[in-house]
Amino acid sequence: MAMGNLGTGQPEMNVTPLIDVLLVLIIIFMIIVPTTPKGVQADLPRETKGEADPPQIRTIVIELHANGCPTPTKEGAANCRADLSINNESVTWENLYARLKDIYKERAERVAFVKADSNLAFEQVAEVIDIAHAAGVQNVGLMK
Repeated sequence: MAMGNLGTGQPEMNVTPLIDVLLVLIIIFMIIVPTTPKGVQADLPRETKGEADPPQIRTIVIELHANGCPTPTKEGAANCRADLSINNESVTWENLYARLKDIYKERAERVAFVKADSNLAFEQVAEVIDIAHAAGVQNVGLMK
């Protein structure tokens, strides 16, 4: 067996494990990068044809007024219906669905707030929320 020059050999670095690690890192970064979001979600204004409509009131507040209804713990409270108004415009219970449907027909933002007198039963507030959801309102907030 011939060994060549003894004592003059230079040690060489083994780069195979280093290349394997780099290839694994490249694959990991190729998988992670496409999952990041590419932009911001935005609601674009709708194109209007003809004359410009007057600006709409953005916040819709549905108010329930007790107007003589007894507190929920007293007799007769179940039969008493609160008076309704949308942005201080009086509305009946029968017309609430149609009025909300008409308001949210052209709106991109489907948010409404419900404000009720403190002595009303919550069943009436829940009924208003159900009617609002059925009319196309996506988010309903409660106001004090």
